[in-house]
Amino acid sequence: MAFTAKDVMALREKTGAGVMDCKKALTDADGDMSKAADLLRERGIAKADKKASRIAAEGIVACYVDGKIGVLIELNCESDFVAKNPQFSEIANEIAKVVATANPANVEELLGCATPADGTVEEYLKSKIAIIGEKIAVRRFVRYESEGFLASYIHLGGKLGVMLDMASEATDAAKEVAHDVTLQIAFTKPAYLTKDEVAEETIAKEKEVLKQQAMNEGKPEAIAEKMVMGRIKKFYEENCLIEQAFIKDDSKKISELLKSGNTSIAKFAFFVMGEGLEKKSEDLSEEVAKQVAAMKN
Repeated sequence: MAFTAKDVMALREKTGAGVMDCKKALTDADGDMSKAADLLRERGIAKADKKASRIAAEGIVACYVDGKIGVLIELNCESDFVAKNPQFSEIANEIAKVVATANPANVEELLGCATPADGTVEEYLKSKIAIIGEKIAVRRFVRYESEGFLASYIHLGGKLGVMLDMASEATDAAKEVAHDVTLQIAFTKPAYLTKDEVAEETIAKEKEVLKQQAMNEGKPEAIAEKMVMGRIKKFYEENCLIEQAFIKDDSKKISELLKSGNTSIAKFAFFVMGEGLEKKSEDLSEEVAKQVAAMKN
């Protein structure tokens, strides 16, 4: 029995499977829609969308660098067990390669990008969800195309990742400094590169808070205002990478470290895996009860 592109899309809508999987199932089922849906269920592919509502708060941060192009990506799953599986790291790497090549504007656009294995990133993820049995989702990514060189650092197997765009030639001295700076970022987690990046509104709010703190300590308002200036300096030193003391030698700032390697930083990014995500919390009895109920349906 012949089938049309409309049939393929109808099966995709019904099962949530990828276009290529639907087309193959219809071919194998001689165009029978019901039989094709059953084939997709048997192959585990139609189950992927049912996992979409689950919470994916585990995962890894991974980095892919190819010459002057680099990608930092966070890929989430449901359990730490899956996150530690080498297959999961491979998935993150394959998707990062697509980001590097296609340069999508956001995650939604990325899902529609083609993969080397045929099909889209969304279809690729669904096929992996069917195999692994957990929700897998791309949370965020950044892509850098450097005029200098790139440096990266992944901490604790993907719990935190850093990528640096360095604005100089990749000399041995510059690369050594860049490596030290990636460690600095992982340790201190700066919010800004320089003072200039801090919005005036942020500083105004910080000054207000610091002034109130000083007054709460019993200082007169005039004295409190003077104390604020010193504390704002500390704010910059804690939150702006260039102003920070070097963690390996606190007698020098990062700005001095960069000069010693005759290099500078164009920009940087770092992701902390799962930051801001709410993890699923259930006791064992609730989980067992849900599994029993699911078996009855």
